[in-house]
Amino acid sequence: MVRAPMEEVVEVTVEELLYRSEDGRFTVARVARTRRDDAFVAVGDIGSAVVGETLRLRGKLTEHATYGERFKVAGCTPVMPSTLGGIERFLSSNLVPNVGKRLAEELVNTFGLATLDVITTESERLRKVKGIGKRRAASLSKAVRARRAEAETVSFLLGLGLGQATAKKIMDRYEERAVSQVREDPYLVAEEVAGIGFKTADQIGRGVGIDDNDPRRAAGAALHVLARAVDDGNVFLPRDLLVQRTTDLSVPRERAAEAIETLAKRRLVAIETLGESTEDAVYPPPLLAAEEDVAKRLMVLAARKLKPRVTSSKTTDESLSEEQLAAVQASLRHGAMVLTGGPGTGKTTTVRAIVEAHEAVDHRVVLCAPTGRAAKRLSDATGREAKTIHRALEWSPGTGSFKRDDTAPLDAELILVDEASMIDLRLAAHLFRAVAPTSQLVLVGDVDQLPPVGPGAVLRDVIDSGVVPVERLSRVFRQAEESAIVRGAHDVLDGRSPRVTPSGTRGSGDLFFVSTRDGASLADRVVAVLKRMAKAYDLHPVHDVQVLSPMRRGPTGTEHLNQTLQAAFNPTRESGPLKGRPLLRENDKVMQLKNDYEREVYNGDLGVVAKVAGAQTFVRFDGREVQYGRDDLDALTLAYASTVHKVQGSEFPAVVIALHGSHYMMLTRPLLYTALTRAKQLVVLVGDKSAIARAARNAQQNDTYSWLARRLKDAAATS
Repeated sequence: MVRAPMEEVVEVTVEELLYRSEDGRFTVARVARTRRDDAFVAVGDIGSAVVGETLRLRGKLTEHATYGERFKVAGCTPVMPSTLGGIERFLSSNLVPNVGKRLAEELVNTFGLATLDVITTESERLRKVKGIGKRRAASLSKAVRARRAEAETVSFLLGLGLGQATAKKIMDRYEERAVSQVREDPYLVAEEVAGIGFKTADQIGRGVGIDDNDPRRAAGAALHVLARAVDDGNVFLPRDLLVQRTTDLSVPRERAAEAIETLAKRRLVAIETLGESTEDAVYPPPLLAAEEDVAKRLMVLAARKLKPRVTSSKTTDESLSEEQLAAVQASLRHGAMVLTGGPGTGKTTTVRAIVEAHEAVDHRVVLCAPTGRAAKRLSDATGREAKTIHRALEWSPGTGSFKRDDTAPLDAELILVDEASMIDLRLAAHLFRAVAPTSQLVLVGDVDQLPPVGPGAVLRDVIDSGVVPVERLSRVFRQAEESAIVRGAHDVLDGRSPRVTPSGTRGSGDLFFVSTRDGASLADRVVAVLKRMAKAYDLHPVHDVQVLSPMRRGPTGTEHLNQTLQAAFNPTRESGPLKGRPLLRENDKVMQLKNDYEREVYNGDLGVVAKVAGAQTFVRFDGREVQYGRDDLDALTLAYASTVHKVQGSEFPAVVIALHGSHYMMLTRPLLYTALTRAKQLVVLVGDKSAIARAARNAQQNDTYSWLARRLKDAAATS
């Protein structure tokens, strides 16, 4: 019987870097034990270690069939060297600037094993060494102190059971305060540092001596619950519900209630009594301020009534329907209005007519949409420039804020916003702040689509309030009725499974169904469908087609689909994903996962990897190349397949929609309707009919807590 190798901890100095992966998370290095002259090869994640650095490695010695004996790294901690040779190599490495091999030798010869202590605590003694003056001594001392502090911090954080990536995030956030902040309140750290959940905070808390009944743990649990509620689209939680969900994390009820009061005193939450309700609402303070501000500014715009103006334009002279003409006229009469309607009802034509009508009376017009793809569609539809909302508001990296606000509003008489169903409360607050009280605002969107990914459903709340005029387009035009996609979308709105294109026929918007009830083989079936679509419709299987799924995880989720599609359409000889995340390759289709104002790429933007050069990855977004460092790659994910939520506002030549019984909890009418309406030319549904039928029948929207509609109603009643 062959025994598995035992895990051990070794202290080594890096002698040579033999290989480092593009994302920097896998390294092959020649290392030597610090107190023995035996070198060996270590493989794994050793962070950004450089030649000359001393590391404490945890792992196992293994035998590779081709490369022989190797030490497989399971954990890595930087440490300060403790031998003469190690100190010399450390000082002459890239970790300490402006010290070459010769100066490092002189320092070690002069001070011996006390060299690093002398540098950090008695730097004036360094001036005994030829070539070191007052300024150089101070610079050397600062560099070594910083490295020593970093090594001690990493050692402390890894000692709590955290991974390298998590430790780095904490250090980036708090810098020299990292250890003290973690010791003081790890639960607050969990809310302030992305990617650290309550379980990790609990792990840290136990490591620093915080027991389960500690008030800090109760406060952290309440903040965690509120933050997860916001992630689910809520603007607030009722106090009793927040207390109950906090107790579900093993917090006594009394302690949970006390924690909410404590958080309110620290201004980490805001408690608000809503209307005549006997129950308080608990908000994150920025969301309460945003909700109040949006209501106030919308009321100012909605209260404006303008004199009707007769206009004439190319579009309005065409045969617009009565609904469309009414919408154009309403846009000229009101300070704010909503234009809504489903596919085939002429929203695009109406938007073009509204823009032309305002230009005919010399109105300056700003056109914008939440995403780059939606902005491009708006520009194509109107023949005018359209920007993302973020670009229209002119984000300033220097100040960390938008240049356009109530002190410098958008310079236009009309601000028209397309795909307004995607606008969450935070973005709405920034946008409406930049709309002057003398401007007019038109929100265009399909309220039957999925709500925004962020907190609040502004378009729905504005419509429900009845305060802002709403123009609904309901007539489906004859040409649109010829599209099976349009017919199918309206079938879904009526609660029926979408009718498919008859076999053997082709139309202007085809919709087909491919049956498979085997979830394990669904990804392979999608690949086969994409290859058939490419031949039959002359579509590129990656760039012309977007694969959609309701969920991320499991054999029918986007993560598995992406791995399968990447292997099928962008194969490589390299080894597979490292540590659970895909290795990005040239020509991969990718998506940005969070707003990056400095790079001007935003959550949901789609791009293509142009090249990978060492630790740098270059991604092309709409013809513009954006550079990512190794530590920035968490903002990207493969996007051969995407969740339906992530492609709101986008339109593709074709989509493949994977729907399976395993998606049971996600199968809703808004999801299926949103997925269908992402395609212009072709839709292929892959899955089982029962899942599609359930989605069409299930009209349930996720009820989220928001008070915007009621604030608008109350304000209108008292005005």
